Amino acid sequence: MIDQLRSAVPHEEFDYQILIHALREYASPRDHATRLLEQGAIIRVKKGLYVFGPTFRRSPYSRELLANLISGPSYVSLEYALGFHGLIPERATTVTSVTAGKRRVFSTPMGQFSYWPVPSTVFCVGISRMTTSDGRAFLIATREKALCDTLVHARSIHARSTRQLEAVLADDLRVDLDELASFDTAVIAELARSWPSRRLALLVDVVDRLAGALRRQEGTTRE
Repeated sequence: MIDQLRSAVPHEEFDYQILIHALREYASPRDHATRLLEQGAIIRVKKGLYVFGPTFRRSPYSRELLANLISGPSYVSLEYALGFHGLIPERATTVTSVTAGKRRVFSTPMGQFSYWPVPSTVFCVGISRMTTSDGRAFLIATREKALCDTLVHARSIHARSTRQLEAVLADDLRVDLDELASFDTAVIAELARSWPSRRLALLVDVVDRLAGALRRQEGTTRE
């Protein structure tokens, strides 16, 4: 039975409809699905969403894709996206996302997934479409949006000047400032206009200052 399911389902993540369709030749597909769950051949991530158990996986499942599927509309952002883009030195253990809906946290066999609400006016700004190794797509915040989401939601940040925010970014969040110098300030400024936040206004100034310093350094090197 598991061999038939494995051959019928090409991906590691699949929903209930795909599962039942793959078992349609059996007299009671639901009973067979329950048996597969009990055997650990498949694992329920949440109601209606599954992955194959370790013995039957052909490749690693995508936590980012699961995050999109567990609760939507949403896309991966905040600390997890910062790690994904290489802006901070480590990956967050919880897959963090932003949503147009309510604040939610899901504890699953595949780890914890959290969802933070953002205003509808900024939800669609700064979304990137990434492709998995097998050609499927998931949504994740751009570098700029991920950092803006993080700054707005981090209650422990208290920065009143450009220098203070730069210190927070470098010392507390451990953001790579060299990467920050290449940020698109137009995206941050657009977010700051639709999502009033002193931190985002300061971030525009930080990025402008770092970009200016980098240009001067490159000019000196060429001379």
